[in-house]
Amino acid sequence: MSGLRPFRRVRQVHMIGIGGAGMSGIAEVLLNLGFVVTGSDLQLSEVTERLQRLGARIAKGHSSDNVAGADVVVYSSAVKPENVEIRTARSQGIPQIPRSEMLAELMRLKVGVAISGTHGKTTTTSMIGAILQRAERNPTLIVGGIVRALGSGVKMGSGELLVVEADEFDRSFLKLNPTIAAITTIEPEHLDTYTDLPNLQDAFVEFANHVPFYGAVVVCADEPNIQAILPRIKRPIVSYGFGKACEIRALDVEQMGYRTRFQFTMFDDTQRECELQVPGRHNVLNALAAVAIAYELDVSFDVTCAALAEFTGVHRRFEIKGEARGVIVVDDYAHHPTEVRSTLTTARRCWPEKRIVALFQPHLFTRTRDFAREFGIALSEADVILIADIYPARERPIPGITAELIAKSIERGDVHLVGPQPSARKILEHTQPGDVLIVMGAGDITRTAQEIMTLNDASKRS
Repeated sequence: MSGLRPFRRVRQVHMIGIGGAGMSGIAEVLLNLGFVVTGSDLQLSEVTERLQRLGARIAKGHSSDNVAGADVVVYSSAVKPENVEIRTARSQGIPQIPRSEMLAELMRLKVGVAISGTHGKTTTTSMIGAILQRAERNPTLIVGGIVRALGSGVKMGSGELLVVEADEFDRSFLKLNPTIAAITTIEPEHLDTYTDLPNLQDAFVEFANHVPFYGAVVVCADEPNIQAILPRIKRPIVSYGFGKACEIRALDVEQMGYRTRFQFTMFDDTQRECELQVPGRHNVLNALAAVAIAYELDVSFDVTCAALAEFTGVHRRFEIKGEARGVIVVDDYAHHPTEVRSTLTTARRCWPEKRIVALFQPHLFTRTRDFAREFGIALSEADVILIADIYPARERPIPGITAELIAKSIERGDVHLVGPQPSARKILEHTQPGDVLIVMGAGDITRTAQEIMTLNDASKRS
């Protein structure tokens, strides 16, 4: 990136929670810019190993010694004020800033494109990055997931554009001032921060109005909760969706195994065709958002559709891991009722004749409390439902809030509670050859999917 003069006082950046999806991306950007990056995390992972290979110094666990030499300390949303490294930085007069503030400072050096919304942020952001790369715009990309084609959630570019995933959790996206913003969906979520839907909608209105008068706000006009806020957005709006009133409208969606083909019109009646390597109507909407943003950035339709046709998806977004003992294994990040329903509906369309087995790990006690009934309804799309214990992440247990609440809300299907960190062997006992196993959750349940595939590889060798 050019224009680093505002950072001239900063040479070493220490990042608490460096292994998180959002933090690791910023760390990689800072390393590429030539900063000394140190970090700490409670758990080391493939992500932290990658950062270490790139030059970061990372400690397991938190200690006052980790802050030594830092000019600024960046912390993730999960880090509490009483964290020993935060307290040490405070006592030594070292500035401490949230991840969102560092992201906002990086955006000031570029022309910013920020993708927000309850669902679809990661995939949409990744699609835009792929389009701009094919258009030879050489963007910088910061995504909250691992883009399969990159093997990372970050791509450094010499071009003027910075494309980021903008997370509404903890109101962090309100620190950003993008030139183009997108709102993919608005649904009740993060109610520990927003308390209710109107407060959440207020935040999205504020985010949209951070866009300058010469920018654009791209919205999915099919969403009732977005429709309700449109009169309050005071910036140019570009709408997309399936509805007739949408400026960019999808038509004739055709599911072809794992692939999806659709027609779309844009501001006129001329039909254009796109094909995706990722399945589901939700990915058609993600693609439409990317089409709209590419149009705003003067990328041709031919380039846009060619890039979308080559896009291979994001890690843990309907990721087909392979086949284990005759069972197709799919790993997915779904952790909200709408995402669970969408994932299972897509699976049913991909494999209409097969039995669908859902392994779901609820994420957060508050989310389970708020949406237990909705999770039960969504999971009823599967034939067999396996529910692991709640993954707490940043939260303490709430009395009476357990995975059993979801199990009791399931309307049909064969339901089993499988406890914490279920083993691969235990899960496979509930499957039979020819099944499709969908592993879902934002916690550590992905390890079970990996263990199943490892177990399968071991059985092949023996």
